[in-house]
Amino acid sequence: MGQKTHPFGFRLGILKGWRSRWMVPHYKYPDLIEEDYKIRKFFKENYDHADISGVEIERVGNKMNIFVYTAFPGVLIGKKGSEVNKIREGLQKLTGGKYKELNVSIREIKEPDLDAQLAAQRIAKQIERRVSYKRAMKQAMYKAMRSGAKGVKVLVAGRLGGAEIARDEWFLDGRMPLSTLRSDIDYGFAEAVTKYGVIGVHVWIYKGDVTDFKELLPPRGMEISSRRRGRRRG
Repeated sequence: MGQKTHPFGFRLGILKGWRSRWMVPHYKYPDLIEEDYKIRKFFKENYDHADISGVEIERVGNKMNIFVYTAFPGVLIGKKGSEVNKIREGLQKLTGGKYKELNVSIREIKEPDLDAQLAAQRIAKQIERRVSYKRAMKQAMYKAMRSGAKGVKVLVAGRLGGAEIARDEWFLDGRMPLSTLRSDIDYGFAEAVTKYGVIGVHVWIYKGDVTDFKELLPPRGMEISSRRRGRRRG
């Protein structure tokens, strides 16, 4: 069943971290979840050309930190930080100015060819430009393997090539141990909007095994006791 499990959710707390980090009373959850969605939508609509892989949001009291991961940091920083200031002002307006301190940190992706989300977005954009989906898939896989990936899987689904009936097609190069928790697997999804309909693009990139992470302790009340329950021998 590993292929039906999101690689991030499967590894949360082990290899992957949460992309939204905040603690509030339960009745405030809907408002903050909606706000997180609007913040990410803001970057998607206004800076789609900047190759943004992900946006992490962190809240502590009246302070909010936003970390933006991009392949082109210069596009988001701007000349002398002008674009960052523009982003900050837009987010303050979006959130109603309720945060006394709102920080935007731009972080560069050193190996964009090993980022699954960027790979999915680039394949989707090529399909929208009427490039052959097979060519776009194989090109992304080649770049990832050339950059050091241990395995790459790409799946596209929809009316491929304008076919009457929707179908899915995938390619795999190398290994893809989806059910192994220590495997560092990146996952990305994007959509290509064509005149025939929407085509979904899924990308998995296996970067190798991680062995230096701390194993999670069992939950309280579920510790396994090493004491013997048998009768003492005197």
